[in-house]
Amino acid sequence: MRLTRYTDYALRILLHTATAPDGRTSIAAIAERHAISKNHVMKVVNQLANDGFLKTVRGRGGGLQLARPAEDIRIGEVVRRTEPELQAADCGACMIRAGCGLTPILGDAMRAFIETLDRVTLAEAVRRCEPGLFPLFGELG
Repeated sequence: MRLTRYTDYALRILLHTATAPDGRTSIAAIAERHAISKNHVMKVVNQLANDGFLKTVRGRGGGLQLARPAEDIRIGEVVRRTEPELQAADCGACMIRAGCGLTPILGDAMRAFIETLDRVTLAEAVRRCEPGLFPLFGELG
């Protein structure tokens, strides 16, 4: 399974936000740190906010913060919300799909993939990061 760039950005934004000082960061800081255009960051942040992963605060001293604790955000939930189609192969247009033995096997593999991601929280993902990966930020407790 290969995740889209959109999902990659969503996960990076959440990791970045989870490790930000005082729990708050900005679109500009994310764009600069991860070399992503501000427009792309804004689009992903908008969806993450709509899906309840991020909270946006306007005005002076505003920015982005996690909408709930990192321990309550499952990586699988983020992937399901940001991936347009969760399937290992495009079996829909295949001429042999009705009798193909690979279809159920690929379905099982996809379920196992998502189940693995569902077992991991954002907090655990941050703890698994290399020490110093987020040198500008504090470590998540």
